Amino acid sequence: MDGGLRKTRQSKANTRGAYQTIDTMSGELQGDSVLVADETEASQIYNRGYYGSPISGGGLNLTLLEALYLAEGDRLQLTSCGKPVSHERLLRAANAAYPNFVISYVVYRDLRQRGYVVKENREPLDFMVYPRGGGPKRTPSLFWVAAISERAVFDMEALIHQQRKVSSLRKKLLLAVVDEESDLTYYGVKEAFPRGKWQRASHGGRIEAFLTEDRATVVDGQQAQALYEEGFYGKMVGRRLHLSLIETVYIMKGGSLAVRNAKSGRMLTLESVLRKARRIQPDFDLRLRTYENLRERGIVVKTGFKYGSHFRAYEGDPEKHHAKYLIHAFPAGFRGMWPEISRAVRLAHGVKKEILFSEAGEKITYLKLQRVRP
Repeated sequence: MDGGLRKTRQSKANTRGAYQTIDTMSGELQGDSVLVADETEASQIYNRGYYGSPISGGGLNLTLLEALYLAEGDRLQLTSCGKPVSHERLLRAANAAYPNFVISYVVYRDLRQRGYVVKENREPLDFMVYPRGGGPKRTPSLFWVAAISERAVFDMEALIHQQRKVSSLRKKLLLAVVDEESDLTYYGVKEAFPRGKWQRASHGGRIEAFLTEDRATVVDGQQAQALYEEGFYGKMVGRRLHLSLIETVYIMKGGSLAVRNAKSGRMLTLESVLRKARRIQPDFDLRLRTYENLRERGIVVKTGFKYGSHFRAYEGDPEKHHAKYLIHAFPAGFRGMWPEISRAVRLAHGVKKEILFSEAGEKITYLKLQRVRP
């Protein structure tokens, strides 16, 4: 490159130093990478941001994401076979090289603008991100990032697998979801193990309830109060206790609740109550599995209807504490859409609760998703 054409470019980015004062470099576009052959230039660009991969002889190979970012900041001028490479041509090359180039670039660029060192890592996730001031062979990576379109499928099973793999490497998993206007929302993902203080106890006798359409009622005031205090089941309405179908089945399974038909007075079996519950609520068994698991973990579980979730959950006495969690139950292999997940996470954050998504596979697995700002 003609020395007369070389000039120093001042940063256009924010004060965190995403673009530093640096000489404009020259690079050669070679298929799906860019070669910076000059040893001095290669060393400078690598040392100031860990861009590219050093090669034998002192040069540097840049990925097309890195090249585009540097070219955008006027720090890299490209040629191919001795002719200048336009920004449009570089974009075409990047689109051909990456299966979802625009999404990847929006995430890469944003993280670089935030002052992080970002290295591509297509398997198992898109990027390894190093802390500000750190870099490869200098510090461990801070988190691994998946770049996702808002139109992508939310795959619960795949996300659990990713989270466990990243966690086993002692890294943090970050999901970067790009919406249709190229705005970014970051989600931290952790496997959750909710625990509470409630312990199942028996009131010492069998309580009788009457089943109407979608709930059971304990009529006797003394029995109603005893059952409520035993596990904070249902809701006291005057002197009567109203139980949901899930609570009714759960307590019946424990052997401390007898249920009669409210119209005929006929005693009902557990199976007959289950059949009725499944007719009214097609996903009853799914919800019941999560409910039972939470109760086993010492969690007090109440309906989450007013929060748009299946359950709200307390670690202790709901009359003394606020619910810590909102919980939504998914079947094994659940696949949904990201706007649904975004809505649930946003709502939970708005009411100062943690949202847990449970998957009812062989075991119940809980994932916590939380909006974060890297």
